[in-house]
Amino acid sequence: MDEYSHFVDWDKMDVSAQGQDTKELTCTDFHELKQLARQGYWAKNHSLRAKVYHKLISNIPCRTVTPDANVYRDIVVKIIGKRSSSSLPLPEFVDNSLIPTYCLNAEGIGAVRKIILCIANQFPDISFCPALPSVIALLLHYSKDEAECFEQVCRILACNDPSKRLIDQTFLAFESSCMTFGDLVNKYCQAAHKLMVAVSEDVLEVYSDWQRWLFGELPLAYIARVFDVFLVEGYKVLYRVALALLKFFHKVRAGQPMESDSIQQDIRAFVRDIAKSVSPERLLEKAFAIRLFSRKEIQLLQMANEKALQQKGITVKQKSCLLMFQQNVHLAVHAENFKSEIVSVKEMRDIWSWIPERFALCQPLLLFTTLEHGCSLSRFYSHSEGHEPTLLLIKTTAKEVCGAYLSTDWSERRRGGNKLSFFGTGECFVFRLQPEVERYEWVIIKHPELASTGSETENHAQPASSTLSSSSVPSDPSDRLSPFLAARHFNLPSKTASMFMAGSSECIIVGGGDGQALYLDADLNHGRTSHCNTFNNQPLCSESFQISILEVWGFRD
Repeated sequence: MDEYSHFVDWDKMDVSAQGQDTKELTCTDFHELKQLARQGYWAKNHSLRAKVYHKLISNIPCRTVTPDANVYRDIVVKIIGKRSSSSLPLPEFVDNSLIPTYCLNAEGIGAVRKIILCIANQFPDISFCPALPSVIALLLHYSKDEAECFEQVCRILACNDPSKRLIDQTFLAFESSCMTFGDLVNKYCQAAHKLMVAVSEDVLEVYSDWQRWLFGELPLAYIARVFDVFLVEGYKVLYRVALALLKFFHKVRAGQPMESDSIQQDIRAFVRDIAKSVSPERLLEKAFAIRLFSRKEIQLLQMANEKALQQKGITVKQKSCLLMFQQNVHLAVHAENFKSEIVSVKEMRDIWSWIPERFALCQPLLLFTTLEHGCSLSRFYSHSEGHEPTLLLIKTTAKEVCGAYLSTDWSERRRGGNKLSFFGTGECFVFRLQPEVERYEWVIIKHPELASTGSETENHAQPASSTLSSSSVPSDPSDRLSPFLAARHFNLPSKTASMFMAGSSECIIVGGGDGQALYLDADLNHGRTSHCNTFNNQPLCSESFQISILEVWGFRD
C-alpha cells in the first residue's frame, strides 16, 4: 500500500478506494476543481485523494500563528506521556460517546484521541465542536503520520477568511446552524418537515442532529465524498447533503411505521445503513439538485439566528440555558396562555412549525382582533405597527380559515406616501388551515392590479413582477441575492429587496407563492383572492369572501 496507509485497516476499506491509477491533479481553476470534486475525480485513488486533501488544506488562509506538525511533536509527549490515550478524558467540547472509527486500525483509533487532546491544548477558545472527532478520523486515513493530520486539522480550525466558514467551534455557531438547517428544511423539504412535526414533540431537537448525520453516522465512503466537495466549496455543501439525506429518509420510510420510539434514532439508523438504499453518487446528485439559497443569503440567515440566540442569552452549552431554550421552543404556544377565536392550540403550533426558527423561540401575542377593535383598517395598522414579524389570521363566513406570515413591520407602507406601497421579504408566506391545510411558499405579488383599476396604482405596482429586470440586479452572479431577508436589516442595496406585502389607506395585499394573492378591503369585511393554476394547487380560499373574524398576532420574547 502507499505511504498514506499507516492508519488504515484495509480489510474494512471499500475495495474501490484501492485503485492504483497514478493520475495526478494539476487543475487550479476553482470552477474546474469544483466539477472534479463533485464527479469524484480523486475518490477512487487513495494516494491521490491524500495529496489533493493536503493541497486544498494547505491553501486555506489561516491565522499567522497556526500550530503545525512540529508543534504536535513537541507537545504530544508532554500531554499524553506514557499513558494510554484511551484512559484520558476528552475535552468537553466533543461528544465523548461519538468518535467514529471508520476504517482505522487500532493505532489510528488511538491517534484520534491523542490529536483531539493536543488540539484542545492549542485551541483554548474552542467551546463546542462535535464534528472534530469525525474530521480527525477521516483525515487520518489520508495522512502519513499523526503530526501531519494534526497540522491539517489545525489549518481548518484556524481559517481566518470571513467568507469561508468551515467547522463550528462554539455552541452559538452550532445551535444557530441547527436553526438555519431547520429553516432550510421548512422551505426545501416540506413533506419531510411535515412528518417531523407529526411524530416529534421537538422538531428543533431532531434538526440539531444534522451535523451528526454527516460527521458521525455516514459511512466513510460517503463522508469522504462529501468532504471532497466541502474542502472546495465550503459549509453550504453540508447543508445540501443533510437536506438530501432527509429527503431520501422521507422517500424510503414514507408510510412505514417507525422502527424505534424516536424519529432521531430512526434517521440515525437510516444514515448509518444508507448504502442499502442510496449510493454516494446519487446522494451528491440529489444534494446539488436542490436550488438552495445563495451562500450570502445563508450567511445572513445564520447571522439572524445567532442574534436571536444571543438576545435569549443562549451562547454557551449550559443546562440552564438549554432548558430555557427548549422551554421557549416547546411552550411557545401553550394551551393555558393561548386563546384565539380562529385557530386551536394545535393549529397555532402547526403554524409555529412553519415560521423561521429564530421567531419560533417567541410566544404569540394578540395585537388586534375585529371582535374587540372593530373592522377598521386604521386600527389594524395602529395595533400592528411596531411589531415585526406578525401573523394574520382570517376566518370567513363560510368557515374557511387562512392567513399569512408577514415578515416586515406595516409601518414600512408609509414609504409610498398615499400610494399603494410594496415591501416585505421572501420569508413571507400565506397558508390555509380550513378546509384543508396548505402552505404556499415563496410569496410574491403577481397580481397588483387587484388593488385598483386606476392607472396610478397600476404604475406604482409595476415593480412587483415575479422576476426582477436585468438592470435591477448586480451583473456578477455571485453577488446576486434573492429577496429572502430584509435589505434594511443587513445594509443590502435596495435593489435586492422585493415586493411581498402592500398597504394603503384603502386596502391590504399579501402576495402568495404559486400564484396566490390575498386582498382585503379597508372595512376588513370583504376580501378576495387571485389564483394561478400553474402548479395545480388549491386556492387559498374562495375567490370572493366575507370576513367573520380577523386577528393579528405578534411575537413576544
